[in-house]
Amino acid sequence: MSLYRKYRPQSFKEVIGEDHIVSVLENEIKLGNLAHAYLFSGSRGTGKTSVARIFAQAIGTSKNDLYEIDAASNNGVDEIRELGESVHTLPFDSKYKVYILDEAHMLSKAAFNAFLKTLEEPPAHVIFILATTELEKLPETIQSRCQTFVFKRPNQSVLKEFVLSIAKKEGKALDPEAAELTALLGDGSFRDTHGILEKIVASTTAKKITRDDVERVTGAPRAELVRNILESIIEQNLEKGMRAIHQAREANADIKVFSRMILERLRFFFLLRLKAGMDDYILKETSEDDFTYLKALAEKAGPNLTSDIILKFIDAVENSGRTSIPELALELALSDSIK
Repeated sequence: MSLYRKYRPQSFKEVIGEDHIVSVLENEIKLGNLAHAYLFSGSRGTGKTSVARIFAQAIGTSKNDLYEIDAASNNGVDEIRELGESVHTLPFDSKYKVYILDEAHMLSKAAFNAFLKTLEEPPAHVIFILATTELEKLPETIQSRCQTFVFKRPNQSVLKEFVLSIAKKEGKALDPEAAELTALLGDGSFRDTHGILEKIVASTTAKKITRDDVERVTGAPRAELVRNILESIIEQNLEKGMRAIHQAREANADIKVFSRMILERLRFFFLLRLKAGMDDYILKETSEDDFTYLKALAEKAGPNLTSDIILKFIDAVENSGRTSIPELALELALSDSIK
């Protein structure tokens, strides 16, 4: 069984980072004030479908009365009309029939219109839960008839603790730097982080997993290359930075991931240089060795790291991979950062 399925939350208390949603849903269930339609929105892998299933279970809906529909492949008006007819049949052995409509934004315009009629006057025994990664694509008429919850992307710190916890359950111990990199590669998604960790765990029989192991398995850029970029900006050494980008490309590293790693370190570096009182936060987000390195580098940064440079690398992250030369945006950001 995949790690994502194995460790998928099975109850509200196992849901991570969505207290603002869980507390409301639990109170509604406790008081019996259930809505007839819920709308869960948020980026991929944040737990929308998992929470929908937990909610259905919490109100006593059995598997026989729980229906999961993929709107990406059932997005036509005929399928929605069939749904509109099926909701009128009574539940098999539960008080409520729950319909989870995943990727709801994929419905066609005609399908939305057909679904609206069902949503306006649903039978008392039916609850709809719509899940979407693109809320803006749902018509206002649909949104206004649902109780809406926005799921948050887990931050780096949450994913790092998550990785350490799952690895421990699998009998593995990750170095702090290994957990940090795995969390970064997860890109704000529990599901993606599960997948990356599974690949790493399956690649070795060793109990201890280092950052080198993560880099080797995932193809992530070496930490040394990220440091070379930072140093090239501080030292105003364009050649050193360009060489690091070229080495990352030669190693078939994901340039977008490389850009994100650089941006994250630039942000920490910038906050340290400002002496903004963020040391404890940064130490929590990084390994002790990395924090010591960034702290020392910040001491000699001088005026060579400005907010404009941060903005240039934000653009590089956004634009990486948009051309046939993935590293071009990063090269431009670096060259613009060196006078």
